[in-house]
Parts: sequence; structure tokens; C-alpha cells
Amino acid sequence: MTYARPAQDVRPGRPAISVIAHRGASEDAPEHTLAAYRKAIEAGADALECDVRLTADGHLVCVHDRRVNRTSNGRGAVSALELADLAALDFGSWKDDLEAAGRAVDPTEEPDRQTDDPERTSVLTLERLLELVADADRRVELAIETKHPTRWAGQVEERLVELLARFGHTKPATGADWTPQVRVMSFSARSLHRVRAAAPDIPGVYLMQFLTPRHRDGRLPPGVGIAGPGVRILRAHPEYVAKAHRAGHQVHVWTVNDPSDVELCQELGVDAVITNRPKEVRSQLGLG
Repeated sequence: MTYARPAQDVRPGRPAISVIAHRGASEDAPEHTLAAYRKAIEAGADALECDVRLTADGHLVCVHDRRVNRTSNGRGAVSALELADLAALDFGSWKDDLEAAGRAVDPTEEPDRQTDDPERTSVLTLERLLELVADADRRVELAIETKHPTRWAGQVEERLVELLARFGHTKPATGADWTPQVRVMSFSARSLHRVRAAAPDIPGVYLMQFLTPRHRDGRLPPGVGIAGPGVRILRAHPEYVAKAHRAGHQVHVWTVNDPSDVELCQELGVDAVITNRPKEVRSQLGLG
């Protein structure tokens, strides 16, 4: 399938596309595990993407779904479970099982599992992920998505800003060339507003699954400077990137895994792609 594409973005001095690892290198390791994020850093990802949810006892954990059923051997809503409950679950074996199901496996043999590695199976707190980023031997950015709706509402953003402040990520800009290491993403404009009110120097990314009429000209909610369209939006509305740029916004696209979508994003001049395959995408873009 082909798409009508505007001319390639030729803005002078345009930097290389930033490659953001979606839930870590989640094609190679279980999503949102420490192993997935270590692989993403090793692969050269410019940034790491994670989803955060608040547990019943007030901890931010990196889990995408409202419930843990899909990515663990447990059941229940994250917001109704305490961190100790989540720590007792296996968040990695499901991926090993899926991979084994896709291969011809001798039923008499013990499956080649990697579940003895806690970095592949343990629930990951945002605090631990922030420590990983802080300890990296190079600058690695972090894109944190707040998931809504949730029973904890504004407590998610309150706890998030507190944690980011503890790691020094809410400090004011130190110079004209300074760029924040952390940004917050959400499909909820209200969530981004809460973060901006509490920490004005943390950039916001407004995620979009559909391109509504109010945003087709490139406008975003007040105070938000980065558009986060799904790649389907670019396939249907490739002119959107230029409109967002004319409005003064960056464009970070999710989830870009197919080589043809990578090519489309490159031609349209997006600022960042969020992908499960950071190593392969960087290679396709000629970044290593």
C-alpha cells in the first residue's frame, strides 16, 4: 500500500530522528521489565518510554494495562493491588511462552526459559527505572505516559512530580540550549495540565489515537508543545506533520515498527519515533 506524501522535511539543521524504546526493547524482552530497558540502552535508544500506574499503597509501577492479567501470572487491577502483591507475580514468562509457541518445541524437552532472571520477570517501579537512567553511561531520556482514567486521578501526577523532583528533573532550565531529560505523555489533556501546573519545565506530549477536527491544523492543548500521533494518523493524514511544525510543535509518533512506517516518518520529518525495535529502527535510519 502506498500513501500520498508531502515533500520531505528539509528544515535547515534538522537533527536526526530520536528513537524511543516503547516499553523498552519490548520485541526482545518482556515489556516494562528492567531487562527490556537495559537492552534498549545497549541498542542505542535515545529515550525510553514507559507507562505508569499507581498501586493501592502509592507506588508508581511500569504497567500498561489497567489489569495485570495479560502480562503476568496474576489477576486484578493495578490500582487495587499493593506493591508487595505485584512483586510476587511473574511479569516475564508470558513472553517466553509466546515465543516458544511460535517455534517447534519437543514436548519431552524442558522449555528454554529465562525466568530465573528477576530482571525479566519482576514488576518494575518508576523509581528503579529512574535509577537506571541516572546510572547510564550516556544521556538517556525518559518519556513517561500517565494512564487514565484511574481511581487515583490527580494522585498519579502528584506522586509523579514528587518522584521526578527527587531525581532533579523538575529544575528550571539552566540555559538556552538546555533540554529536559524527562517528558510526560498522556491521552488526557487534564493530566498534562496537572503536571504543567506543578512542574512547568517538564515538557508534555499530547497523545492522539484519532485526529479530531480541533487538532487537524496542528493545534494542541494549552501549554503542550509536542504532538504524539499514532502512526495510523500519519498514514491517513501525512500533511499533519508539517501543520504541527508550522504551529511550533514537535511530532513524536507511536508505535513505529514496520520498515515502511519508519520510512514514512523519515520522509515526513518527524522528530521522534516510538518503537518496540530500537536497534533495527536505528539501523534503518542510519544511526548505528
